[in-house]
Amino acid sequence: MSRRRVLATMAVVFGSSAHAEQFQLTLKQAVERALTQNPDMVIARIEEAKAKEGIQIARDPFSPRIGGGSGLAYNNGFPLSIEGSAPSIFQVKANQYLFNRPQTYAVAQAREAARGATIATAERRDEVVFRIASMFIDVERASRLAESAAKAVANLEKVVPAVEARVSGGRELPVALKEAQLNVLRAQQRLLALESEKDSVQHNLAVVLGYSAADTIVPAASQTVLPDVPAVEETAVRTALEGSAELRRLESNYRAKSLEIKGSAAQKLPRIDLVAQYNLFSKYSHFDQYFAKFQQNNAQFGASIQIPLFLGPGIKAGQAQAELDQRRLRSEMETARNRQALGVHQGYLELKRADMAVDVAKAEVGLAHDRLSVLLAQMDEGRAALKQVEEARADEEDKWIAFYDAQFSREKARLNVLRQTGDLVAAMR
Repeated sequence: MSRRRVLATMAVVFGSSAHAEQFQLTLKQAVERALTQNPDMVIARIEEAKAKEGIQIARDPFSPRIGGGSGLAYNNGFPLSIEGSAPSIFQVKANQYLFNRPQTYAVAQAREAARGATIATAERRDEVVFRIASMFIDVERASRLAESAAKAVANLEKVVPAVEARVSGGRELPVALKEAQLNVLRAQQRLLALESEKDSVQHNLAVVLGYSAADTIVPAASQTVLPDVPAVEETAVRTALEGSAELRRLESNYRAKSLEIKGSAAQKLPRIDLVAQYNLFSKYSHFDQYFAKFQQNNAQFGASIQIPLFLGPGIKAGQAQAELDQRRLRSEMETARNRQALGVHQGYLELKRADMAVDVAKAEVGLAHDRLSVLLAQMDEGRAALKQVEEARADEEDKWIAFYDAQFSREKARLNVLRQTGDLVAAMR
C-alpha cells in the first residue's frame, strides 16, 4: 500500500473517531429511547400507519366521487355520444357504492389488518425491550468482569518477580518462572477478550438505540427493579398464553382470512351504485333537428343495479386459497401455543440452574477467601511464600469473576421469563 493511501486511510479513521460520542443512560432511559428511535420500532410503526391508511382506501368507494369537465365536440349529422354522453358544454358526474357486500367485507378486513399491525408493533416492542435489557446486562457484565480480570492480572504480575528471584537463588526450577509468565499472559488474554466484548456490546447498543455505529453507550446507575417471576410455573404459562402478542397477531390474521372468504362468497350478490350526472348542451348541436324537444340543462339521478349471472371458477379458487391459509394459521397458532408454554418451562429450568450456579459460585468465593486468609497468616509466620499468596489472591479474583458471571446469567434468565409472561415492558417503563 502506498504512503498516500495509508495517510488517507488514517485520515478517514481519525475523522470518524473524532465524531464518536459516548452517552450515559439508565436502563429506563434506554428503553424509552428505543421505543421511539430503534430502527425496528420505526419500521413497525410505519407498517402500522400504512395498515390504518388501508382502511380509508377500502372505504373510499362508499364516498361520493364527483368529476366535472367538458364534452365539446363538432357534430355533423345525428348527435352521437362521446364516452356515453352527448356532446355538452359542461358536464358533472358522480358515483358512489350504495350496496356492495364484497367491498364491505374488504373494509372489515382492512380494519382487522390494522389491528393486526398494531399487535405486531407491540410484539416488536417486547422484543426490542428484551434486547435492550439483555445488552445492558452484557455491558455491565463485561465491565465488572474486566475490572476483576485487571485485578487478577495485577496479582499475577506480582508473582513473576518473586518467582524470578527464587529461580535465581536456586530455590525454584526455571519452569516455575515460565509457568508464572504464562499465567500472566492467560490473564491478559482474558482481560483483552472482556474489554473487546464490552466495546462491541457498547457499540451495538448504540446502534440499537438509534445512534451511529461510532458512538458508545455507558450504563448509568439504574433504579429499575425487576419484578419477581411467578412462583408457580403453571400460573406463568397461563399468563404467557393470555398475553401473548404473537398469538393475538395470528388470531387477527385468522379473522382477516375469514372476512376474505366471506367477501369472495358475497360476489354473487347484487351490487347497487349511486349514479348522478348533469350536462349543459349547446344550442348549436343540432339536437332540435332530430328530437321533438330540446332542453339545454339536463340532469340524471338514480341507482345502477348489477346482478352477477356467472362468476367463473376464479372465485371458488380464491376461497379455497383463503381456507388453506386459515388451516395454516390454525397450525401456526397451535405451534405458537406449544412454543410459548415450552419457552416458559425452559425459562424456569434455566432460572433454577442460574440460581444454583450463583449459590455454588458464592460458596467458591468464600472458600477461596478463607484459603487466602490462611496463607496470609502462614506468610506472617514465615510458613508460606509470596508466590502462594499471590496465586491464591488471583484464584480468589477468578472465583469473583465466576460469581459475577453467574449473577448476570441469573438476571438474563429472569429477563427471559418476564418476557415470556409479558411483564417485562411494564417493569422497564
